[in-house]
Amino acid sequence: MDLVGDLLARDRRTRDPALVTPDGRERTYHDLITNGYKAANVLRYLGVRAGATVAVEPTAGFHTTLAFLGAAAVGAPVRFDPEAGIDAGDRVVLAPVATADALDPAPGTNLAAFGGPPDRPDTTHWEKELWSENPGMPPSEVAPDDPAVRGADGDVSHRDLCSLAAAAVETADIGDETHVVLRIPFSDPSALAAGLVAPLSAGGTAVLAAAGDEEAKSDDSRGDVAIAPAAATVPEPRRLDPASIAPTAE
Repeated sequence: MDLVGDLLARDRRTRDPALVTPDGRERTYHDLITNGYKAANVLRYLGVRAGATVAVEPTAGFHTTLAFLGAAAVGAPVRFDPEAGIDAGDRVVLAPVATADALDPAPGTNLAAFGGPPDRPDTTHWEKELWSENPGMPPSEVAPDDPAVRGADGDVSHRDLCSLAAAAVETADIGDETHVVLRIPFSDPSALAAGLVAPLSAGGTAVLAAAGDEEAKSDDSRGDVAIAPAAATVPEPRRLDPASIAPTAE
């Protein structure tokens, strides 16, 4: 797999669990992929095309996952930093409704908010647009060397992010019965690859830990990325250090 958007292939739409969100809700591959198509269409409605940047809240969650996958599908790199996206004039900035009102986008940047309806009429209500969108995948042209993530240390291409994910799958023996628990934000590309892209690419389940879980933060034994059989309990039996994985050789 050389493109993040390949995670949204139609033939992967099964009833197997793909994602567990911080509220404990489980989404199947069918749910995740269909809503990924909708997210891509919302972004296109907001003016996103290949090469345009989408700034997204870094906290791992359902809507930030959809925004990442939808942007990847249309060839738009994601910057996991809404304030930096405002400063850079990114095409779309997606933030929680609680913080969106404090953002002041310049002309050319569309602001969207999730977590409830925004107060400002010029801010797009992400969920409202998402649920009303067409679930068909929009056409796009994306190349493996196009950027998938705009990180603090530079861009990460689709090929490199997928290669990091493949290395995580091999290192941690991730398969379709594996749960991978992610306890840190998406803003770390290695963690994004290991904690989200890797389990989804292998047909496993990505489990997004709740933000603000003080017990998890204070217990280093839980790990930023943890690996478990589907029936395992916390703490999970295995750990994966995202910084230790390296792209697979071509």
